[in-house]
Amino acid sequence: MSFDYPDDLKYMDSHEYIRLEGDVATVGITAFAIDQLGDIVFIELPEVGDDLSQGETMGNIESVKAVEDIYAPVNGTVLECNAEIADAPEQLAEDPYGNGWLLKIKLNEPATLEQSMTAAEYQAKVGG
Repeated sequence: MSFDYPDDLKYMDSHEYIRLEGDVATVGITAFAIDQLGDIVFIELPEVGDDLSQGETMGNIESVKAVEDIYAPVNGTVLECNAEIADAPEQLAEDPYGNGWLLKIKLNEPATLEQSMTAAEYQAKVGG
């Protein structure tokens, strides 16, 4: 199956994506990861105001198959959580790069983005 990986995003090994607008990172889960999980039934996200450290667990996503951790892709502070997705996680698969975002983080250290991949690098990694 072929998935879409928008070129304007940055991708992490742990299947999160980042859309950077100034010093605000919109974070979500890639279409590949959503497909691997199957039907998503629950999402746990951090609270607004929480400080996140890159690589640390910031929540989890539960499907009918498994529960997977969601990792902070950057260091920063949570500005906003997507309440619509938290209330209706099954919508995540419909538009992962648009309405399916999970949270917005104010970047504390832009250098943490250096560990991200381009769309082509991520696509090569996941074989899609």
